[in-house]
Amino acid sequence: MSANNPPGQSPPPDQEPDRTIAYRPQNGPSYPQGNPQQGGYPQQPPGGYQQGQPQQGYGQQSQPQQPYGQQPYGQQGQPQQGYGHQPTYQQQPYGQQQAYGQQQPYGQQPGWQQQGPDFLGAGQPPAPPARKGGKGWLIAVIAALVVALVGGGGAYAVSMLSGGGTQPHDVLPGSAIGYVRLDLDPAANQKLALFSIARKFTATKDSFRGEDPRTALFDLLNKNADAKINYAADVEPWLGSRIGVAVLPPANGSEEPGFVGAIQVTDAEKAKAGIAKIADGDKYGIAFREDYALIAATQAEVDQAAQAAPLTDLPTFSDDLNDLGETGVLSFWMDAGKVAQLTPQVATQDPAALAQLKNLRVAGALRFDEGYVELAGISRGAQALEGMGEPEVTGIGKLPASTAGAVSFSGLGDVVSKQWAQILKSADQTAGGGLQQFADQAQQQAGLALPADLVTLLGKNLTVAVDGTGLDGDQPKIGARIVTDPAKAQEVVGKIEKLLAGDGTGGGLPPIAKVPGDGTLVLANSQEYAAELAKDGTLADDESFQIAIPDAGNATAAAYVDLNKIEKLYLQSMQGEARTNLQQLRAVGISGTQSGGDASFSLRVLFD
Repeated sequence: MSANNPPGQSPPPDQEPDRTIAYRPQNGPSYPQGNPQQGGYPQQPPGGYQQGQPQQGYGQQSQPQQPYGQQPYGQQGQPQQGYGHQPTYQQQPYGQQQAYGQQQPYGQQPGWQQQGPDFLGAGQPPAPPARKGGKGWLIAVIAALVVALVGGGGAYAVSMLSGGGTQPHDVLPGSAIGYVRLDLDPAANQKLALFSIARKFTATKDSFRGEDPRTALFDLLNKNADAKINYAADVEPWLGSRIGVAVLPPANGSEEPGFVGAIQVTDAEKAKAGIAKIADGDKYGIAFREDYALIAATQAEVDQAAQAAPLTDLPTFSDDLNDLGETGVLSFWMDAGKVAQLTPQVATQDPAALAQLKNLRVAGALRFDEGYVELAGISRGAQALEGMGEPEVTGIGKLPASTAGAVSFSGLGDVVSKQWAQILKSADQTAGGGLQQFADQAQQQAGLALPADLVTLLGKNLTVAVDGTGLDGDQPKIGARIVTDPAKAQEVVGKIEKLLAGDGTGGGLPPIAKVPGDGTLVLANSQEYAAELAKDGTLADDESFQIAIPDAGNATAAAYVDLNKIEKLYLQSMQGEARTNLQQLRAVGISGTQSGGDASFSLRVLFD
């Protein structure tokens, strides 16, 4: 069953069927993600946990859930029926779990252990057929993330399918200039996709042993601390599934930023005792807000944070998260302009750069789909360079279908033209004026005029490609397609050939094939490949490309590698599990769009 398309629900005809439901634009009004729900935890009086106040049971939200994938974004936390409405799981109806602070231990929820679906349960499914793909260093990163997040077994996995509930940004102060969140209880589609990916790798497919993944997180944070802290006795009875940290502006009279942490807890009194034991006499402040313990350096700081309007009330934060979409298992947000003001080098030495960052905000998320993992992000409010036009859409999708890898950038020529003085200044600071010296030599030896000739060569769009055919031969096919004035660009290429030859004649170098077109110039290491690049290809129709570069039709920058086409270059030296794991990787794509001061990016790693 696909995590993207639950039973009985098909995507609208204008939306991609393989795209995760949470990423699709939602109809109707949009709401900030993670806002407190009606019928959820009662608001606590600011400044600390109040004993004796009755609370509704954990999970006793009162509003019914809309069908999966049809609720407005930002209301995933509402109560929902079991994924796909399967009655055989025998889970207690959502909203009737035990009261706050009395949940059963992870992996011990009744009815799930024996009757969960095979791919989540203790039984091992048939191993997926080994297919091609691969890039070794990614395995360790993905495996470590999977082990940390889903180190638990099938019973624990299914017990986490509900997601929803209060998020750290619902309780952290709205004065934050930065925020990071880790969610071990994300939306159901994220968990299902993560489990599916985990089954592909030998390092993770047998790691579902019923262990609470919070244990791994605690051990990581506590590995150098006193061994007298016992997770089972001192931490597990109160630790929830979500953690957030907010970075605050420096207090009056201080140059250092402040920090407030938010730890989800299931029992406030046990949390007080456990945190005190972990602190081991170190001073700190603690207060409770909804089902979170807020922790700061002093009691005054944490009391102020507990009384402040939450981060979700900050319009820019809520807007940015809505634009970002699914926040996955890890997310972050930063007011880059305010953070830059805390960096002396930027604030005092480069006021022009600070002005460009003044209103810049950045948000990102690590999230999963059935066939890939994605790091997605957006930026908002940057100051566009004066005189810069809108960059063109890249032509990467028009490359030949046999392309193994390519990079494509639009607007580089404009950037160099407008920022040449700043580029030289930065080069002077980092390389002792080396760039200016090179420019002078190029002018003297070959008549190369900078930055004008460089602007011509970069053009409105520059796409560099490597073909998949001939990779194991003596001469791989390499070429570039430039959207520029072809006559001027050919003159510049001639100057470069003359400069690289060293003797002023251009001899001794392999010839560069050139194919001018209507507003384009193609360069390649063979005339055959140059002619192929000059024609419109069908890479955009390739399934791997479509998934790796999700918005190729609007991307102004993109890079793509089809790992299945290049695996023969490295798999022949691999053996055993390393080879098996590498074959599970399919492709890598990074893409971005930019319009004025707003931008977005996506980095995807695809699996076979």
